[in-house]
Amino acid sequence: MARTHSSPDSPANPAGPDSPANPASQAFADDRAHVFHPWSAQGALAPVVVAGAAGSWFWDEDGNRWLDFASQLVNVNIGHQHPRVVAAIHTQADRLCTIGPTFANDVRGRAARLIAERAPGDMTMVLFTTGGAEAVEHAVRLARGATGRRKVLAAYRSYHGATGTAITLTGDPRRWANEPGDPSVVRYCGPYLYRSSFYSTLEAEEGARALAHLDEIVAFEGAHTVAAILLETVVGTNGILVPPDGYLAGVRALCDRHGIAMVCDEVMAGFGRCGEWFAVDRWDVVPDLIAFAKGVNSGYVPLGGVVMRPWIADAFAHRPYPGGLTYSGHPLACASAVASIEAMEDENVIPHARRLGAEVIGPELRAIAARHPSVGEVRGLGVFWAVELVRDRATREPLVPFDAVGADAAPMAELAAACKAGGVWPFVHFNRLHVVPPCTTTETEVRQALAVIDEALAVADRYTRT
Repeated sequence: MARTHSSPDSPANPAGPDSPANPASQAFADDRAHVFHPWSAQGALAPVVVAGAAGSWFWDEDGNRWLDFASQLVNVNIGHQHPRVVAAIHTQADRLCTIGPTFANDVRGRAARLIAERAPGDMTMVLFTTGGAEAVEHAVRLARGATGRRKVLAAYRSYHGATGTAITLTGDPRRWANEPGDPSVVRYCGPYLYRSSFYSTLEAEEGARALAHLDEIVAFEGAHTVAAILLETVVGTNGILVPPDGYLAGVRALCDRHGIAMVCDEVMAGFGRCGEWFAVDRWDVVPDLIAFAKGVNSGYVPLGGVVMRPWIADAFAHRPYPGGLTYSGHPLACASAVASIEAMEDENVIPHARRLGAEVIGPELRAIAARHPSVGEVRGLGVFWAVELVRDRATREPLVPFDAVGADAAPMAELAAACKAGGVWPFVHFNRLHVVPPCTTTETEVRQALAVIDEALAVADRYTRT
């Protein structure tokens, strides 16, 4: 079982002994006066002022505590304040805080080696970035440079980041306000049996029809013009959509037939989230590029990157790669990644996450679904699960409309509030509640949080018609 680091039962004076008498009000005032928050209408915000965190818990300056069932933004895979990772950052800061990306550095090379050793197949080279969106940007740039082609096929129901190309590649409503974008991005529909675009009734049928659809789009676009097919190995924010067995292998074969780079976005799905180092390992598929971030060091210091196969890296052996970042492979970030990967290995975090999904989260969510008419489907792997909520199980009408805001989104807001009142901080998106705790969360903590969710779903049940 994974080693865990627990939170205090009551974080007395969590802000520290030198805190001002009323730190919450000053922190809140500073935030509201000076911090511009992403993806938000600024005037509607009243953010919780977080004072501290440990393990699977965080708390505010009044001592209110929550089980972090969102892992913040599905990135704190190793939990909050893991002592080995914190110590590694301290040690590295004492030795060398920063050095430019044109130099070699021991901790940068070690982080790259550890990532490559855990990547599937012959993926041996790593380009470091400072986050997931940049990782996707550079994965696409590498694919275009290596193939000499421009078009990239990207799925609806996807999220790839908020930078220029990444937001164009994104297939959810966050893209709309940023359009027009890169004109060489082409859309396709991935598999999603519960709301099949292909009128499928079986998982195998959905996978086969989704592959036929993708093959047809490649033909219509001209295979010789397509640089890459981009997909989230397991779709994250847009539903935790686990691909049918055979689908990823089919995409791999399609790419091989036409010399197209297969690019997997594992920014959210990687580093234990699906109970594997990389989610593709579950299906024994080797992409050409994998974009990673989040769980590689749980966001302790901003870090992301791309791990690639030799044919991609070799394309730039005798010509410069047209891209880079001042903080590529930042020593503090790489030190935290080394410590995180080694701690995950030593503390059996990956098998622990896999067991939580198979033996605790999955069975408990299915039992919860049987008790609540608002639950249309549960699905997931490891510590990566979605509860899809509906008004009517027969018609599968979503609990809230697609891209609901304001009053239309009220049922989900009420559900989230009920979870928080019970001491669980949830991740909600559209008509779904995602169960995405840190990979180190204990079985007891998971069951405690699921009991709160079970009770809170009575809120959603009130909106059903069955």
